[in-house]
Amino acid sequence: MTRAVFSPAGGTASEQRPDVDMSTSLGFLDLPAPVLTASGCAAAGRELDQFFDITELGGIVTKSVMLQPRSGRATPRMAETPSGMLNSIGLQGPGIDQFIEKDLAWLEQRGVRTIVSIAGSNVDEYSKLAQKLRNVPGIAGIEVNISCPNVENRGLVFACQPDSASSVIQAVRRFSDPKMPILAKLSPDVTDITEIAHAVVRAGATGISVMNTTLGMVINTDTMRPALAGVTGGLSGPAIRPIAVRCVWQIRKALPDVPILGMGGIRTGQDAFQFILAGASAVSVGTVVFNDPSAPIRIQHELAQQLADHGFSSLSDAVSFAHRSADVDLVDDVEEEFEIE
Repeated sequence: MTRAVFSPAGGTASEQRPDVDMSTSLGFLDLPAPVLTASGCAAAGRELDQFFDITELGGIVTKSVMLQPRSGRATPRMAETPSGMLNSIGLQGPGIDQFIEKDLAWLEQRGVRTIVSIAGSNVDEYSKLAQKLRNVPGIAGIEVNISCPNVENRGLVFACQPDSASSVIQAVRRFSDPKMPILAKLSPDVTDITEIAHAVVRAGATGISVMNTTLGMVINTDTMRPALAGVTGGLSGPAIRPIAVRCVWQIRKALPDVPILGMGGIRTGQDAFQFILAGASAVSVGTVVFNDPSAPIRIQHELAQQLADHGFSSLSDAVSFAHRSADVDLVDDVEEEFEIE
């Protein structure tokens, strides 16, 4: 395959890459690098592999796959917003059997660390998906997309209630290999995201993916109707980044030993650095690839530079660094400067 590889100005990426240990882990999932793709924005990675070597990333998180093929929602199902976009795709996909046969087989052949994202309409579907994946080679982890309507409970989203969220994770855990890392992907559209995080960890999640899109809406002022056929859609892009950083911060504070895969509006290495400082052990990059398909590897290189510029020799040293206690030297300097006689 011919691949268009872009290097930073002034030399090759290898010449300018700082000497920083970028390895990390999400529980017992060890990764050589901290940047992954975000589910839904790069399918299974084939398209991105035309622009850079996707094996250099920490991994590929696949588009959420369901038990049966799904055509998705009617069009229009995407709308641009200031600093972001709304999508109402409706989990269009080939179904788990074709996904395993084609996409997963290609990813394994390519040597990619693959986290499979799964979604369902009820707990039984999630159970069957876990069973289908249990003995399939080439899977590094499972991300459980619980931001789906539960058809057995008036269409309420699994991720918005502790009991329904935990029931899905418990089912996936039960039917998966005991050593399989399971990440629960949480929605920000809740009163207390730490309550949901506690529930899914108790149910068997080995880590948290945060956050999914937040619900939004656009009105077309020409037609004077909703811009999306599905009326509402998931908001992603830079507009949601402060919300995502807040979610990572709160979960890290509530569950300091649970690994977090952070995501939401990351466009640069500096953005990714915020997530690491807030408590994420790795990050997923999504919406930015629509206008910059090389963004994941660029952001990974920029993050390494950010770490080096701030005096870190390893990424792990920076994880949760913003939660440290007050800098004693800084406090003393401030007290001396503003000493009241």
